[in-house]
Amino acid sequence: MILLDTHIWLWWVHADKNLTAQQAKKIQENETGVIGVSAISCWEIAKLVERGRLELNLPVEEWLRQALDYPGVRLLELTPEIAVESTRLPGEFHRDPADQIIVATARLYDCLLLTADGQIKNYPHVKTL
Repeated sequence: MILLDTHIWLWWVHADKNLTAQQAKKIQENETGVIGVSAISCWEIAKLVERGRLELNLPVEEWLRQALDYPGVRLLELTPEIAVESTRLPGEFHRDPADQIIVATARLYDCLLLTADGQIKNYPHVKTL
């Protein structure tokens, strides 16, 4: 299983050129397995649309439904364990709650997190690509 950070999920669904060949390959390799998407990513996308920072070609709820139907994609719930883990990340981690939840999710599922976020990539307590 892999976990997609919110922006990676968006880039993949939109075939955005920001998605690296290595990231695209890793996603493709997992289409027959599990491509995890955190529930918090749905909230982040809805907030970006609400704030006018993201325009989608569909209403956000329809976009989310279709994007969650992609091959291999599985919505990972925000469980009580993930909520608690997000408040107890080891070492120093920035204060963005959505990033904390995504990192906690990757840690608890012990999976690779695909991200382009430098702060997450530099965090030594989660596996990233």
